[in-house]
Amino acid sequence: MRLSTKGRYAVMAMADLARRQDEPCRAVALADIATRQEISLSYLEQLFARLRRKGLVQSARGPGGGYRLSRTAAETTIADIVHAVDEPIRATRCADSGAEKGKGCMLKGERCLTHDLWDHLGDRIEDYLASVSLADVISGRLRARRQAA
Repeated sequence: MRLSTKGRYAVMAMADLARRQDEPCRAVALADIATRQEISLSYLEQLFARLRRKGLVQSARGPGGGYRLSRTAAETTIADIVHAVDEPIRATRCADSGAEKGKGCMLKGERCLTHDLWDHLGDRIEDYLASVSLADVISGRLRARRQAA
């Protein structure tokens, strides 16, 4: 499975935003995020329009304007972010994963021999991303969790 730049950049930008939420009364400008994360500003604008529509960020206009998280970093999961930018989390090559959904991945519409393997992997990835919050990412807890394993 591979996460596209859309999902990765959205998570990077949201982590940057979460890291600055404790700064007093200031929204974070996308231009600042773009510079720090080395992401195109126009691409970030597209991503943040989706994140705003899904209720993950709030925007403020005018001097000192920019974006803030709508929820706390602890309440925002990585899966929330990835889904908000319409990034599918699946490991199958089928258009729809799952037993009863749509056609399979083979030319005749059948499921491939390894479909269930990849479908279950996609479920585990989904579960993992849903278990990780922005707070986990910015606090370094993931690094500590990995070193303990």
